[in-house]
Formats: sequence, structure tokens, C-alpha cells
Amino acid sequence: MTASNHPRDESRIRLDSTAHLMHSISSQLAGQLRHIALDGSRRPGPPALVLVAHGSRDPRALHTVRALMERVRRLRPAVPVRLGHIELNEPLLPDTLAGLGGAPAVLVPLLLTRGHHVKRDIPEAVAAAAPHARVAAPLGPHPLLVDTLCARLAEAGWRTRTTEATRRGSGIVLAAAGSRDPDSAADTRRTARLLADRLGVPVVPAYASAAAPTVPAALRALADRGRHRIAVAACFTAPGRFATQCAEQAPWIASAPLGAHPALARLVLHRYDQTLAAPTSAAPELASA
Repeated sequence: MTASNHPRDESRIRLDSTAHLMHSISSQLAGQLRHIALDGSRRPGPPALVLVAHGSRDPRALHTVRALMERVRRLRPAVPVRLGHIELNEPLLPDTLAGLGGAPAVLVPLLLTRGHHVKRDIPEAVAAAAPHARVAAPLGPHPLLVDTLCARLAEAGWRTRTTEATRRGSGIVLAAAGSRDPDSAADTRRTARLLADRLGVPVVPAYASAAAPTVPAALRALADRGRHRIAVAACFTAPGRFATQCAEQAPWIASAPLGAHPALARLVLHRYDQTLAAPTSAAPELASA
């Protein structure tokens, strides 16, 4: 019986493989035809999406950002996706912008709040090298960012379905990099409120540098309120020194950095689309829309 079925199985495998190949070819042809006008001329493609990462000496950071970039490419294959770093890693942002050759682009900062990099460093790089590029808002605050935070907390062991008594004893410290810019702290506080509304427990923002409270201080504040089941939620795009330091201070569980989560990739594309839809003279929208 097995021997008589074998040729039929092989035939089905060949048919499936052929169908998959034809579907792949059709998709590629359709993608190419979208760029051809009725008169045979080539339509201009969509502006490039430039992911702007901070950069880190931790090799895991570059690996993580590249994984996120590949996920964005799979979600929007017609959009050219590039990567540029503010510091520490190649390609550096000025080199990436120079490689655009003056073509239109949208820069999406892989940063979670407004701050010096978003307000000064990135716009100055654009002004110097990419006159047809526009800068999107940072990734936070936004509900898709909260989706990613919740998913990472669940992976670390957080349970959304608990008893009322357990919830009354629980809390979260939202650990972020920190900045002296008050707008950055305001954005982190808003993300903390969105996360608290989602999970139904207090969420206290805390910072690894340049702002207060620190993660240990936030942990003590929650403990003083009777919250002894405290998780640390990593509000970092990728692994690095600050993310590792904050995780080590967790008394219970600590979530992983946001990384290449699907919700974060969708958020990147949302910021790209949002920027293209805005009037050219408009400043990047920094709300949660």
C-alpha cells in the first residue's frame, strides 16, 4: 500500500511546488507592472523608508534592527527600506542619506520619544544631505507600541487573567533610556498611562539615565504602595547596556526589548504612511494617532 501511494505523493509535491513557483513569479510580475504606466513609461516608485537607529556597542542591537528591517520589507515589498545609525554602527545616517542620491525618502526614527536626536540630530542630517527627505514622528506613544510591550511582558511571564487580589498586589516599572528633554519624559508618561489602562495595574515610568526616577526608585515607590509583584517592562527598541542594566534590577520578571515584533513593524509603516499623508510643510505629528 505504501509503495503504491508513493508516486501519487510525489506528484502532489511537484504540483504544490509548481503552484508555489507560479504564484511567486506572478507576484513579482505584478509588483513590476505596478511601476509601469499605460503609455509604457515607468512610474516613480514610493519614497524610500529609512530606519534611523541610535546605534550600540552591543552586537545584538544591530542584529535586532536588521531583523526589524526585514520584517518591514516583507510587509511592504514595494517600498525600498534602508538603515542609518546616529552613532556607533555602520551605516551611519549621513552615508545612508548620501546613497539616496537626492531621491525622496521618509526617515522613521527607531526612537520611542521626542528628544535631542529626533528634534536636532536627525533633521540636521536631513538638511545637510537629503533635501527631499522628511522625518516621521518617533514610535511612541502609540497603541501599537503598547501592543508590543504587552506581548513582551506576556513572553516574560506576565498573566493578564489573574485574581483581583493578585492584580491589587501587582505593578509595572516602564524602563526607558531617559532624556533631559521634558517632551521625552511626557511621551514616556503617556506610554505608561496607555499600558496601565491596558493591563489594569499601576505603571511607573523610570529611566536608566538623565532623568528621574531611576528604576530602583520606581520599584521602591510601587512597593511602598503595597505592590510586591512588580515587572520591569523594557521600553527599548533593541538590546544594549541600558536595557541589560534595567533588566538586572527587576525583582521578579523583566521583558525583552521590543525588537522585531510584528506590531512594531506595523508601527514603523504607520509612521511612514502618516508622514507621506501630511502636508509637506507640517512638522512630524507626535501624538498617538
